[in-house]
Amino acid sequence: MASSIEEWGLHRRIALKVLTIVGVKPAWLIMGMMVTSSFLSMWLSNTATTAMMLPIANAILESLFGDLEALKEKCKSAEDPDSDIINGQPSLKLHSLPSVPSEKQILSMDGTDGTEQSDTRTSEDIRSESKYQLKVWKGFLICIPYAASIGGTATLTGTAPNLILIGQMKSYFPDCDLINFGSWFAFAFPLMLLFLFLGWIWIAFLHGGLNSRLCFTRHDRRAQAEARAQALILEDYKKLGPINFAEGSIAFFFVLFAVLLFTRDPKFIPGWSVFFKKGYVSDAVTGVIIVSMLFFFPSQKPSLSWWLDPQASNTPYVPLLSWKKAQDSVPWNIILLLGGGFAMAKACEESGLATWIGGHLQPLAEIPPAAAVMLITAFLACFTEFASNTATIIIFLPVIAELAIHVSVNPLYFMIPATIGCSYAFMLPVSTPPNSIAFASGHLMVKDMVKTGLVMNILGILSVSLAMNTWGIAMFDLNTYPEWAHHMNKSVTDVHLSPMQSLNATL
Repeated sequence: MASSIEEWGLHRRIALKVLTIVGVKPAWLIMGMMVTSSFLSMWLSNTATTAMMLPIANAILESLFGDLEALKEKCKSAEDPDSDIINGQPSLKLHSLPSVPSEKQILSMDGTDGTEQSDTRTSEDIRSESKYQLKVWKGFLICIPYAASIGGTATLTGTAPNLILIGQMKSYFPDCDLINFGSWFAFAFPLMLLFLFLGWIWIAFLHGGLNSRLCFTRHDRRAQAEARAQALILEDYKKLGPINFAEGSIAFFFVLFAVLLFTRDPKFIPGWSVFFKKGYVSDAVTGVIIVSMLFFFPSQKPSLSWWLDPQASNTPYVPLLSWKKAQDSVPWNIILLLGGGFAMAKACEESGLATWIGGHLQPLAEIPPAAAVMLITAFLACFTEFASNTATIIIFLPVIAELAIHVSVNPLYFMIPATIGCSYAFMLPVSTPPNSIAFASGHLMVKDMVKTGLVMNILGILSVSLAMNTWGIAMFDLNTYPEWAHHMNKSVTDVHLSPMQSLNATL
């Protein structure tokens, strides 16, 4: 589904439409970027979302502030009081536009005013304005990968750790049917919105987006740049033209896919899975059915004129999704990695390694469960800064399950925050591929990501803790030790008794 959405450009239409709605003030644009990136990463990969959104952000930023290299030069220069004239010229370049014909016409109309205003500014004003613009630029670049990582946690298919959780639950606790696409979305989507809002407040505050301009309109140099950016966004959206048959078909199948996933077994009312034998229909069945239809559904509106005239020309048949596109875009390495992770988790369970490690974590039983949730989330959020989130959850999820059993706590109370915490890697460029893509643009420094990401990690830990202790408890009944975990207790007892029985037999 994600491959077909990317193939026909529906994601770009969604992104530009959201940006036309939110406006062009820096704080609102940062919000628009974050909302769009998070929504797309719920269904696409976080990496693909970041790679698609960054060029859009750069085009908007160039229309707002001009060339980035000239902007950096302005921040470095203006140290010399006699350099006012030198610094005056780049101010025109600072507010120049990309090579789009309509934008050049706008620039030519506003060029005189911009020159007159630049003459009245001192070098200190130019330097402070340039620093502000550079801060906003960094805020734009840094909010996209962060929002993609946050948005991926809202759906089971949004990121690999979520898929590993559902696989481990089926392996460890086969009788547990609480986690499915609908129940996870009902829990994780409000959490995503909460964290996204807090993250927007922090990023906009740190990078200069929160100021009086957010609420009041001014007619100055920034207002002219914002008008040009608005024109650029509208022009790019108009270039897409009206929605075509392929985009409409993909949108229909996308909505149908989401509705079928949410209504299969929503828990609070009977879903359509009741018409089948229990366990016969899963979320995977829905995905396979919809994707199979994409392989033969046409991308162009079929013509029926050949029914009346056999000689009439017919449009060439091109499906919404071809097998070649699926081969090129499906991350087969991730699928193999997931399979290897399930095998490793099963090996830890069968060998007793997870039980042994869980037993050594017994001191955590003295800590209140709510505090343990914060510690687990914080530890995994820090660990995943230096390791792959997939590898991190593969290693620690079996141990956390054993820990929950040892302290007689609902395993979901520890496993869900651990899974989400593995996606909260914001501090380093190597933490996630989206962070690496943003850092590779060459406009961010490590200290920028550390300064922003440290507070983002803290906000994420607090948000997860709040979610688990409020609506999470009500949704998954986390205050009680469930029946489906008692079977695992027996397995743990058997693992502990078997070495003792062997020793008795030897004696």
